[in-house]
Amino acid sequence: MFAALLMAAGVCLQPVQAQSGQAAKLVQMTGQVSVLRYGSPWALNVGDTISPQQLIVTGPDGSATFQVADGSTFEVFPNSKAVFRETPGDWQNLLQMILGKVRVEIQHLGGQPNPNKVRTPTAVISVRGTIFDVSVMDDDGTTLVLVEEGRVEVKNEWQPGPTRILNKGEWVEVDKDQPLAQRKADHSVIVQRAARGIKELLDEIAMHRTGGVGSVPTGTTSGGPPADKCAPNCKTGGTNTGGTNGGSGGAPPPPPPPPPPQ
Repeated sequence: MFAALLMAAGVCLQPVQAQSGQAAKLVQMTGQVSVLRYGSPWALNVGDTISPQQLIVTGPDGSATFQVADGSTFEVFPNSKAVFRETPGDWQNLLQMILGKVRVEIQHLGGQPNPNKVRTPTAVISVRGTIFDVSVMDDDGTTLVLVEEGRVEVKNEWQPGPTRILNKGEWVEVDKDQPLAQRKADHSVIVQRAARGIKELLDEIAMHRTGGVGSVPTGTTSGGPPADKCAPNCKTGGTNTGGTNGGSGGAPPPPPPPPPPQ
């Protein structure tokens, strides 16, 4: 009865699990980072802890890294919203992403798998011990999952069909209007080749601009060959070269005919 009265008054009870190892500690941050407490945003500082069911909000310049009891971490990027442990008591339910991007690094427990889940409006991402990124890109919940290390299993919450296993360097996009089986899982080799091609193109452009292939050799002029190497009657810059003794240039006139005999 007392708890019901507090909730009716708008007071949010802190879950008991937060005091027994399910809290997360803020270990690194920049910019504006807050959580909703008692219905209002509370600014966070390094060293603060957050409780299950609290909504994390980052501003345009805000990012924050949180650590849980088993050493696993999750980094919330700018302009993001995520609920920490939306289901209290469920240790595997780590985050519910609403919007934005998070990077998760799950630690192994004594060399054994460490099951965790990250949920979005369209996807459930299940892991055993890995590093991966999850981005919710729009209000429809379109989700991009990218694996940096290890492996994850991705399920579409809205569409029937098999799940998708992603390994290191693979990613998949999930939306509510298309079965996951029809979505393309892109492998890292494709991304790496594209990046390498762009880099080679930029290097080639830079080489041209700094005097490499196609540059004008030094020590020459654009008006024609040097004057001392110009053959008779050659043109320099589109005009005839002048003679050195006041003549008009070209071959000398023929000698006059000999006088008639007397």
